[in-house]
Amino acid sequence: MYKRETLGSRLGFILLSAGCAIGLGNVWRFPYIVGKNGGAGFVLIYLIFLILLGLPMMTIEFSIGRGSKQSIGNGLEKLEKQGAKWHLWGPTAIVGNYILIMFYSCIAGWIISYFISSLVGTFDNLDTTDIAKVFSSLTANPLKQTIWMAVAVSISMLVVAIGLEKGVERITKYIMLTLLFIMLLLTIHSLTLSRTAEGLKFYLIPNFKSMKEIGFFTILYEALGQAFFTLSVGIGSMAIFGSYIDDKHSLAGESVRIIALDTFVAITAGIIIFPACFSYDVAPDQGPSLLFITLPNIFSQMKGGRIWASLFFLFMSFAALSTLIAVFENIISYWIDVKKMSRRKACLINYILILVLSLPCILGFNILSSIQPFGEGSNILDLEDFIVSNIMLPLGCLLFVLFVTRKSGWGWDSFLKEANKGEGLKFPSKAKFYVSYIVPILIAIIMAKGILDKLI
Repeated sequence: MYKRETLGSRLGFILLSAGCAIGLGNVWRFPYIVGKNGGAGFVLIYLIFLILLGLPMMTIEFSIGRGSKQSIGNGLEKLEKQGAKWHLWGPTAIVGNYILIMFYSCIAGWIISYFISSLVGTFDNLDTTDIAKVFSSLTANPLKQTIWMAVAVSISMLVVAIGLEKGVERITKYIMLTLLFIMLLLTIHSLTLSRTAEGLKFYLIPNFKSMKEIGFFTILYEALGQAFFTLSVGIGSMAIFGSYIDDKHSLAGESVRIIALDTFVAITAGIIIFPACFSYDVAPDQGPSLLFITLPNIFSQMKGGRIWASLFFLFMSFAALSTLIAVFENIISYWIDVKKMSRRKACLINYILILVLSLPCILGFNILSSIQPFGEGSNILDLEDFIVSNIMLPLGCLLFVLFVTRKSGWGWDSFLKEANKGEGLKFPSKAKFYVSYIVPILIAIIMAKGILDKLI
C-alpha cells in the first residue's frame, strides 16, 4: 500500500522552505533594487510589506498543503466544496513550476560555471571588458551552457531521487547551513574593505532626500513587488512542504521564521555587496550584470580575490541548487500523488523532460536570439520569467487568497483552524477583512503594473 513520505524534523521543514525562498533574487535583485531606490529607506518599507503581504500568503500556502496532505496539483480539489472548480489551478500551478525550471536551471548552470572559473583563476588579472567577454562567450556557446545546465539539473534531481528525508531534507540541511557559514565569512571580509563605512551608511541609514527624488510611490511599488516575489508563493512550492509536516506548530509562527531567514540572507547579501561596490567605485544600482560582470571585476582587484570569488559563487551555487531541489520536489510529488508513480521512475522521466525543456532558454542567447518577445535585446528567458513572475505567481496568490476566504472555496474558518493548529504564533481571526479584500487588491496592483510595464 502506498504510504506518503514525511519530513523527519522541524529544522528540515524550515530550512527546506527557506531554501526554496532563498534564491538568486535575494543576492543580486535585492541589493540592486535597494541601490536603485535610495538605500535604507527602501529596506524599511520592504520589511513592512513583507509582514503585511508575505506573512499571510506564506501561511495560506502552507495551510493548503498541510490541510490537504497533497501537492498543489490535487490539494485544492481535496479541500474545495463539491462541484467547485478551484482545483483547475492545481495542474496549472505545476506547469508554472516547469516554466520556472526552464530558465532557472540555465541560470544555475551559469552560477556553477562561474564557481569553477573562479576556482581555477579564470578571472585573475582580467579587466572589465575581458570579464564581460567571459559571460558573453558563455551565453553564445549552446553546448557549454547545456553542459552546465545539465550539471545543475543532475545534482538537484539526484538529491530528489534519493528520497524526501534521506535526500531532499538531509542534503538541503547541509546546503543551507554551509550557505549561511559562507555568508558569514564573506560578511566579515566585506567589513574589512576600505570604504565599508560609506557602503553601510548608504545601505542602513535612510536618505529621505534621495527617496523624494526617486518618488515615494515608485519606491512603494518596488518594495511591495520585492516583498511579494522573494518568497516564491503562488505555484505550490511552499504548499508541498506544508503537506509533509505534522500539527505540532502553528503555521504563522513557522512562516515568520522562514521569512526572517529569507530576509536575513537578502540583507546580509547587501552587507557583502555594498561595501565592495563603494570600495571599488562601482555604482550600487547595477542590474543582473552585477552578478556576472561587476562582482567578478571587483573580486579580480581584491587581495586574495580568487578565494573570495570562489566562496561567493559557491554560496550562489548553493542558493540556486536549494531552489532547484525544492521545485523539483514539488514536481515529483505531483507525479507520485496523482499518477501513483514511484519516486525514482518519476525522477527519471522528469530528468529527461527538464533537460529538453531547458534548451529554448539556452538557445535564446545564440541560435534563437532572433526571437525577441519584448523588443530588441529581450530573449526567451525574459518571456519565461515574465510568464512565471508577472502572471503565474500573482495569479496563483490571488486564487489562494480567494480560495481560503470565500465560502465556495475552503472558507475562512477551515483555513484558520488549520493555520492555528499546534503551538506558536496564531494567525489573527480579526484579519479576515484585510486578507479577504486588501491583500487581493495589493496582489492585483502588483500583477497589473508588472504586465503593463512589460507590454507598454
